[in-house]
Amino acid sequence: MSTVLISGASIAGPALAYWLHRYGFEVTVVEKADALRGGGYPIDIRGTALDVVERMGLLPQLRDAHINTRLLTFLHPDGSPITSLRPDAIVGGVEGRDLEVRRGDLARVLYDAIRDDVEFLFTDIVTALDDHAGGVDVTFRSGARRTFDLVIGADGLHSGVRGLVFGPEERFHRYLGYCFAGFTMRNDFGLSHEGVIWNTPGRGAALYAVGDSEYIHGFLNFTRPEPPFDAFRDPATQRDLVASVFADAGWEIPRMVAAMRADDDLFFDVVSQIHLPRWSAGRVALVGDAGYAPSFLTGQGSSIALVGAYMLAGELATAPDHTSAFTAYEQATRPFVEQNQALVTEGDAVLFPATDEALAQRNTALRTLTALPADAGRPAHTALRIPDFASA
Repeated sequence: MSTVLISGASIAGPALAYWLHRYGFEVTVVEKADALRGGGYPIDIRGTALDVVERMGLLPQLRDAHINTRLLTFLHPDGSPITSLRPDAIVGGVEGRDLEVRRGDLARVLYDAIRDDVEFLFTDIVTALDDHAGGVDVTFRSGARRTFDLVIGADGLHSGVRGLVFGPEERFHRYLGYCFAGFTMRNDFGLSHEGVIWNTPGRGAALYAVGDSEYIHGFLNFTRPEPPFDAFRDPATQRDLVASVFADAGWEIPRMVAAMRADDDLFFDVVSQIHLPRWSAGRVALVGDAGYAPSFLTGQGSSIALVGAYMLAGELATAPDHTSAFTAYEQATRPFVEQNQALVTEGDAVLFPATDEALAQRNTALRTLTALPADAGRPAHTALRIPDFASA
């Protein structure tokens, strides 16, 4: 039985652990947080990813967790409405089929499916890897040392495993020109199953009500020529940067900035993609955002992670060796990833226009948009037909 260490317990990691255990691998997952992360902002599961969760037997649970956002309202700078639309009319989804769930709910469903079968090491990270003919010697921050047949990095956009094996993130980080801050605040706006989006050129804000909760998700998004690398690990610097960008903004922005400053669970990051010339080296491979983050603007990060995990596990289960498996995984999955990464390019965020001209064009398009055909959707969402690895 082959042993596999997976770094990261968000979406790609547990999904990969599920399939690898199913194929007879002995799996360990290491996660830097001290527990499974609950709650979180809504994410989408569309297209090919729906086939994956259906094969996992998790589709009924995820349908129960579906939050069913009914309306998105776009606002002028003074807060007056431009128009209101169904979300699927904007993002190219398929109403009645696509899923929208809290990120934490998806993580919990995946974790519950494997927690009795997979070893989890919380509050730890990989600090060193020694890849050799007999396996990979792994050193953990805790001081523990173990050897595994394979190591998989599923640890997100700023992957530590990728850094250890492939080098500094800056080599592969394609910045798309935006930064954002996500936080939680009280729902004093009367919002239910809906979102509102406010814009001025180069700045955007969104309030997102998941169901009828007394709390809502707040987002502040802005353009910036270069990524603020100095702010990545400094929450105080992050808060000051966001507050300075929105210092003169109207509508409900002052309340949102105050909530952002007060929230202990602020999530700040840049809008970026990861582009690597290859997704594996020796006995180490990458899956999900660690290998090919598409950026949250595509709405496809979680879906690509689920599909990538399925493909990687299946190839490892059926190929004669890990080298052949990693090659087959990349050859089959890379075109799908690249089509989804191409859904957004630098400075091209339909929901958050960067210039007066782009904002005016978007608003005109929104006013004339009603709905997409019932069987519509973006071809990229279903660009990969997953093979059947059931015989593995």
